Amino acid sequence: MAVSTTVSQKKRIRRKAPRGFLKRIFKRHKPHLRLETSGDLLVHLNCLLFVHRLAEESRTNACENKCGVIKNEHVLAAAKVILKKSRG
Repeated sequence: MAVSTTVSQKKRIRRKAPRGFLKRIFKRHKPHLRLETSGDLLVHLNCLLFVHRLAEESRTNACENKCGVIKNEHVLAAAKVILKKSRG
């Protein structure tokens, strides 16, 4: 009997937030800034949510233009909309 060559679908990929990188960037640009212990994780989560919203809006723009590929102009138009919505 031959051994299966397919990869198991239950393989878990564990990815961690780049905490050291984020802390280094914060200290380099804002050395006087004092963050709590999980503050860098909140910033990382905020960036991920922004990228997710940007991808969804870009996909919507591409579908409206009946284009199968997300192009640069779709992302730029989506960025304008997302930045307006996220402005406090």
